[in-house]
Amino acid sequence: MALNLTQKQEVVAELAEVAGKAHSLVASEYLGLTAGQLTDLRKKAREQGVFLKVAKNTLVSRAVADTDYAIVQDDLVGPLMYAFSQEDPGAAGRLIKEFAKANDKLKPRIVAIGGQKYPGTHVDVLASLPTRDEALSMLLSVMVQPATQLVRLLSEPASQVTRVVNAAGQAKAA
Repeated sequence: MALNLTQKQEVVAELAEVAGKAHSLVASEYLGLTAGQLTDLRKKAREQGVFLKVAKNTLVSRAVADTDYAIVQDDLVGPLMYAFSQEDPGAAGRLIKEFAKANDKLKPRIVAIGGQKYPGTHVDVLASLPTRDEALSMLLSVMVQPATQLVRLLSEPASQVTRVVNAAGQAKAA
């Protein structure tokens, strides 16, 4: 069903708003997927904080023109589905990678993050990015390590004195 001018403007405005806030983009070829599979994919996308949209490439090109994703404009060719990560950068990559394992018809074509464009094969790299909670726990462990080592260093002389006194006591008792 063809869209009239007002509907096209609404789609472009919606996509521009999402692209302006998104952390990453994965554009995938979806030909051959059934309506049930697409519905399942959309459900998983909502659960994982990913905005999923099938739209005309010209509308998407106009929507991303003033965002970090303007670099993908020349590569928007063929029927593509667009997944924008809204909460954490790797969410779209994890969604597409996981779904593509079970459905070989879904093929990632373009990955964009941080103003850089990569081929679809980089969806594995994007999917391996840690979630926010994982990144915070990694940061915390890095920050705690020097303090732990300092405590060990400061307590070592006392431990050595204790061992020497204990050894001397055992030697006298024997």
